[in-house]
Amino acid sequence: MIRATLAAISILLALALPAAAANDFIAAPTLRASVTVTSDVVRIGDLIDNAGSAALIPVYRSPDLGTTGTLTVGQVLSVLRAKQVIGVMTGDIKEVQVTRLARTLASKDIENAVAAALERRFGLGDAANITITFDRSVAEMRLDASNSGALQPVATRYDARSGRFDIAFEIANDGNAAPTKLRFTGTAIETVEVAVLTRDIDRADLLKSSDLSMERRPKAEVAGEPASRDRSIGMQLRRAMRAGTPIRAADLVRPDFVVRDQAVTIIYQVPGLYLTTRGKVIESGAEGDTVSVLNLQSKRTLTGVVTGRGQVTVQGASQSAPMAPAVEQTSSVKRDPVPAADALAQSLVQAPASAAEIAQAQIPQVRLSQAPAKSE
Repeated sequence: MIRATLAAISILLALALPAAAANDFIAAPTLRASVTVTSDVVRIGDLIDNAGSAALIPVYRSPDLGTTGTLTVGQVLSVLRAKQVIGVMTGDIKEVQVTRLARTLASKDIENAVAAALERRFGLGDAANITITFDRSVAEMRLDASNSGALQPVATRYDARSGRFDIAFEIANDGNAAPTKLRFTGTAIETVEVAVLTRDIDRADLLKSSDLSMERRPKAEVAGEPASRDRSIGMQLRRAMRAGTPIRAADLVRPDFVVRDQAVTIIYQVPGLYLTTRGKVIESGAEGDTVSVLNLQSKRTLTGVVTGRGQVTVQGASQSAPMAPAVEQTSSVKRDPVPAADALAQSLVQAPASAAEIAQAQIPQVRLSQAPAKSE
């Protein structure tokens, strides 16, 4: 009897050993504290490790794209028991966070994609100069994380008159053979960066840095080469303009150094002679311009070049002053021949010169040479 009992115990132990050994290789299901999903449902295999054949069973709807939801441990265990999953190890976890991954498209990314689809097409220029306005406000867009492809334009329409566009895009999808499709409509206008007046400017005003701001304006508004800030500062406008007007390069002129009817200094200059007198300029001009000027002493109208502020230079070669007749010199005193200079001075300055004008004139000294004395 004792022997039979011992044999039975031995058999039971022998049968129990393999089962215990097998249990050593089966890991217990363990709850995860943080879960990430890419689909629209949460499965048992997302919530616990070692879920076995129950891993693909869906138990929850996923949070919205790009958001995170929270579940208590009690809620999770209750759902798992209903699916015949028991003995889950929870450790010290009190809640489970579930995050749904997503691909985010910022509004700027969509604008850039539309501009790139229109670049150098339909008469438009570079994408960087195309301003996009959507019919509906396009904020941040979130797509399923499986949409990993680029925004690929598949249909593009554009009306150059109105600037209207209608563009369809496709995005390759890793989890689906069919690509995701997106469509956008709105207005696309090519713009340029141009200097814009911040206040009303008169024709005679010199442009300062505070008078200008750089803005992007439709290219059609500028109708020419846009002026930059650096190119505009210190220049004048061809005509008076109001605040808010964009400036073209053709609108700028060099600043006037002389203004019509302004009193100016006339400089008469020929080789060997330099005279100054007062005059009145008949027309405005910038540095380097050729203008007409009235000599207030001789009442003659002359042509000269603006060489400084309030200053006009008349070159002797450009004047029609009569040449002095040649005179045979019999004196032993020799003088440098400057008939052109003498004629210019006589013809241009008819009234007696004042002491100040004489002081301003720089008349070259006469060089004398003594003739040798004859020996008797």
